[in-house]
Amino acid sequence: MVVASKKDAAKEPITGPEADLGTDEEKKKAAAQRAPTQAQMSTLLEKVAKAYGCNVIENTTSWLFDRNEIEGSKKIILSPGDGVRGDGIPEVGEVWGVEVGLSLGNGKVKNLDHRATLHRRTTTTYGLKRPSSRQTLSEIVKKFGTFPFSLRQLEDEKSAKVGVVECVRSGVVRQYEPAGSADNTPVSRLLTTVAITKNGLTKLATPNAVDLELYKSDKKIEDEEILKILEQPLPVLPVTRRTRARRRRPPAVKSKCIDLSVSCMSYAIYIDMMLDNFDPKTV
Repeated sequence: MVVASKKDAAKEPITGPEADLGTDEEKKKAAAQRAPTQAQMSTLLEKVAKAYGCNVIENTTSWLFDRNEIEGSKKIILSPGDGVRGDGIPEVGEVWGVEVGLSLGNGKVKNLDHRATLHRRTTTTYGLKRPSSRQTLSEIVKKFGTFPFSLRQLEDEKSAKVGVVECVRSGVVRQYEPAGSADNTPVSRLLTTVAITKNGLTKLATPNAVDLELYKSDKKIEDEEILKILEQPLPVLPVTRRTRARRRRPPAVKSKCIDLSVSCMSYAIYIDMMLDNFDPKTV
């Protein structure tokens, strides 16, 4: 039996999750780096978009998810328009809905002349006068809380179309106006829900992976700064016995994490509904 010393053992190659996390030197270097500003984030993504002949869609927004809230106290706005700015920087322990939108045109958006079907209850209180409005609001509160919904999901869509008018007018319900590409060019959108942990990022909800073999492009990224970022490994959380046991064990009480998961799923459903309502050229 041969026992390797610590000095010899350190020379052996490291594999598995420990290798994915990077060396101690890399982790210390990453921890010492200052978080990029929102302007820097927007500039980097615009460089990537330009490399492929695209533009970032104006005012593409990523939101911090709070408890039962998909539009939290922080937001990152890519390619912000005049008078628009984001607020806050992502931190460890937060859950974000990260959205990226690209356009083959100029990236500008406009409101479309379509009937709005997506709504969301606000925190505003108001004494509704019409019985149909009160009935509609009561159903919204019971079924959806403060999460977005489609009028088609209500029990009586015809009655809901009438009742929601006063709700929107009084501000107790927010109406999402249909919007699309200003120059009628194709757009692409991707929303991913991620949790930021001390060991890296964990995807909580994401669309199905795209088969890259079906898409052939003669363009590529040549910017040195972007290439260096892409070379950096994405940390992966190691799966331990305790983690496996927690996954098998049903939660005993409703916690903040459960509420965040509901928020993530609801926001994903909200995006699906938006894409279902619009044609492929809309934002």
